[in-house]
Amino acid sequence: MVSTDKLEHAIAVLQAAMAHPPALHTNSFGPEGVVLTHLVTQHAPDIRTVSLDTGRLPEETYAVAEALRRRYGVQIDWYYPDADALRAFTHQHGVNAFYGSTALRRSCCEIRKVEPLNRALAGHSAWVTGRRRDQSAHRADLPEREWDERRGILKFNPLAQWTEADVWAFIRAEDIPYNALHDRNFPSIGCAPCTRAVTLGEDPRAGRWWWEQEGPRECGLHGPARPAPEGEEPTPAAPVLPDAGL
Repeated sequence: MVSTDKLEHAIAVLQAAMAHPPALHTNSFGPEGVVLTHLVTQHAPDIRTVSLDTGRLPEETYAVAEALRRRYGVQIDWYYPDADALRAFTHQHGVNAFYGSTALRRSCCEIRKVEPLNRALAGHSAWVTGRRRDQSAHRADLPEREWDERRGILKFNPLAQWTEADVWAFIRAEDIPYNALHDRNFPSIGCAPCTRAVTLGEDPRAGRWWWEQEGPRECGLHGPARPAPEGEEPTPAAPVLPDAGL
């Protein structure tokens, strides 16, 4: 079971985020997302829950979202890609263009994820994520509170200190619904065409965009940020406007 200190600290970080209204939690319904659903509904109920429906999510992701809605009574606000931008992209490049090149895959992520996220974050002061330090090498120094330079918003990472074992121990102890794909060797789940199971010993994110050989396998949701110590209120940046180009 996760230690009492870690649990209480995560709750304190959530409540710090709630103290900067309006606050929202972006939930992709992975292990960290279901843990945060449990904690937010019990300890920080004023934090809004939003999710990005890319149009290509696995059915198992919708199933766990519905299970959480029923279990906790949480209202999930779904955001969708701009229909005109998506239509233009698929008309020009095809519905599975992301297999063609890294540039096309990133353009697809921009339309299906990044632009809807920017719309969701607009007007909010605090953003709660489920990122952890042990998820990857470039997150090893992840602060619990940071300032998103591009979007001009405080970002809170309540589970930064938690390990993968902590997350799963908490899920099992509290009997929290989780994505059934995790039981089939899918540790990291995104869009269905861009996610595969991993084999024993593979990096947990090896199943994401596995055909790409170079560059970071990221979708662009988390841009440049810097630590924001408690008590510091950074100067807001200009708002991020949707990118009209492809």
